[in-house]
Amino acid sequence: MSDLINKVKNTFEEIKLSDSWKEIWSARDLMKALWYSEWRTFEQVIEKAIQSCKNSSNEPRNHFVADYKMVRLWSWSQRQVNNYKLTRYACYLIAQNWNSRLPQIALAQTYFASQTRKQEINDKIIEENKRLEARWKLKISEWKIERTVYQRWINLPQEFANFKNKKIETLYKTSTKELKKKRWIPNSRALADFDNEVELKAKDFIYAMTDHNIKEKELFWKQKLEWELVSNAKETRKAMIARWIIPEKLKPQEDLKLVEKRRKKEQEIGAKNNQKLK
Repeated sequence: MSDLINKVKNTFEEIKLSDSWKEIWSARDLMKALWYSEWRTFEQVIEKAIQSCKNSSNEPRNHFVADYKMVRLWSWSQRQVNNYKLTRYACYLIAQNWNSRLPQIALAQTYFASQTRKQEINDKIIEENKRLEARWKLKISEWKIERTVYQRWINLPQEFANFKNKKIETLYKTSTKELKKKRWIPNSRALADFDNEVELKAKDFIYAMTDHNIKEKELFWKQKLEWELVSNAKETRKAMIARWIIPEKLKPQEDLKLVEKRRKKEQEIGAKNNQKLK
């Protein structure tokens, strides 16, 4: 059985293609690897897999891309035939919709299920890294704008808090208190710790433009500083809505404090395991 496992694994790795940043498989190559003899039969399984993809609320076009392949005929001429470019998830669904009683198919299911899970974990880590980086950049921009406005007659903590709230009220068309309530975020916590990457970058951009213009235009006094911030927040909101991103309708993400805590714990466990291996 171990020989069969290695053979199946090696086969799927060998037929794997590379398409820009992601891994793909050719349906025609996968058909042979799964011991299908006729495309017509295999295409029926693909249709079932596409339906499974829809049922799981995924967009089939992101995983099953119609393609064409040239095949050589007996006369040494070539003919164009239907094909698909498949993601790992699409391959998994195809394997799931075939006869799992066959050991080869069962192993294919296991292979693609494990690989899909690995990819999900990697994607989650990448997404978390982007959010953590964006959050850190926002903190730096917030620190810079705080120094800038403190030199221009916004110099009390409550005044700066009100200054920041103007950005939230303009970007989300609601108060900070109401937005936290809507997103089930404790009043004591920062909204940004629950933002997605787009929101974090939008807020960072607002602060960066405001800081630049305050210095460039040599703005002073609370009213002018707030006007500049609100103006930049309005333009940022317009840009987001033009791309069908409605700030107040975005869903809260996992608390970045919990992400950092989990990462720290994982590092500690990794360090302990490394010590045991030495």
